[in-house]
Amino acid sequence: MLRDFLLGFVKIHILYHAAHEPIYGVAMLEELARHGYRLSPGTLYPMLHGLARDGYLAQEERVVGGKVRKYYILTELGHAALREARQKVRELTREVLDDSSAHPLPHPEEHP
Repeated sequence: MLRDFLLGFVKIHILYHAAHEPIYGVAMLEELARHGYRLSPGTLYPMLHGLARDGYLAQEERVVGGKVRKYYILTELGHAALREARQKVRELTREVLDDSSAHPLPHPEEHP
């Protein structure tokens, strides 16, 4: 289950970097490794393709060193998703990391 949580953060991280400049797979693998995420290409590339398929990233091909490299750029939908994710992550992490602001969950009998 932890892997699923972390992959969600990886997607947000991808959107973050794509908002600043076009990204490509190998560079993202290196960037994620810098943060301690050891993803295989078999995990990252389907994630990039899925984000593009779902409209969060646009894909363009460029020839680099005689080879075609796919770059990904954040779309308007991606910008909106990143803004919303930032807000939600900020809110949730503030609560999770700051135990002094812990709010007890309501009891089931209080909400029939």
